[in-house]
Amino acid sequence: MQPEIKNDRPPICDYEGSDYQQRFWDRGEREYEDQVEAIAIKRLLPKDGKLLLEIGAGAGRNTPRYGGFDRIVLMDYSTTQLEQAQQKLGIGDRYIYVAADVYKLPFVDGLFDTATMIRVIHHMADAPKALKQIRQVMQPGGKFLLEYANKRNLKAILRYWLGQQEWNPFDKAPVEFVPLNFDFHPKAMAAWLREANFAIERQITVSHFRMGWAKRSLPLKLLVSLDAALQPTGALWQFTPSIFLRAQANGDTPRAGAGVFFKCPECGTALPKEQREQLACPGCGRRWGMKKGIYNFKESLKN
Repeated sequence: MQPEIKNDRPPICDYEGSDYQQRFWDRGEREYEDQVEAIAIKRLLPKDGKLLLEIGAGAGRNTPRYGGFDRIVLMDYSTTQLEQAQQKLGIGDRYIYVAADVYKLPFVDGLFDTATMIRVIHHMADAPKALKQIRQVMQPGGKFLLEYANKRNLKAILRYWLGQQEWNPFDKAPVEFVPLNFDFHPKAMAAWLREANFAIERQITVSHFRMGWAKRSLPLKLLVSLDAALQPTGALWQFTPSIFLRAQANGDTPRAGAGVFFKCPECGTALPKEQREQLACPGCGRRWGMKKGIYNFKESLKN
């Protein structure tokens, strides 16, 4: 049900140096998708909280939508994407910018009361491993908002029935339609979440009208209103290209000492809280740096 991983580090989709925000969102005629996703976030996200982890934050497109949280960690593998987020949001105590690998999260266990992962997991060659890492850094009872690309969408079904598509949208295995871009079956995603000790509380379907002719022919306000009205049907069936869900972190999670935030992503040792410019691991001796307000856990500093 999942791609074969031949080593313990799955391949990474790296947006370093990419103009993704400008090309895809600012100039890509994606106003419809952006607005219906904003509605989905508002419906599913807790109204407030202490500490939220935004996985795959990119240039901070969604970060202003988490206004009820005291502090937000923007995590992305790309430092250049995080630099764009800084330009938009600024640097201060409320935002913490972290460049890191989702398969090796640099946070102590049980740290976050909320986490989001939107338009990110479709780049995961090992989605179950990523979900288990996220659960590990969340508090028991914490809320996880996840968006994923749905393999079993109406367009894919019609193309398959008409013989225009080889892969079967009803098969539970992920489909990699271009390198490191995966669509997932809802039943497979639900099973992986259970294995990671998450319980789905609610799911909604989004982007019912993600079709070029619809976006060209119909007013944006009408499309958004219709999509908003249809989103709750996701509790009954899921046939849209995008699915949003809220899951609760179940089970127990050991908590680190008060004030401890980061851990070494390589050996798991908690990093001393008083360090800032460089975080030296007392367990394995690796050193992790911070530059221009971004903690970098992608690779350790050279001695």
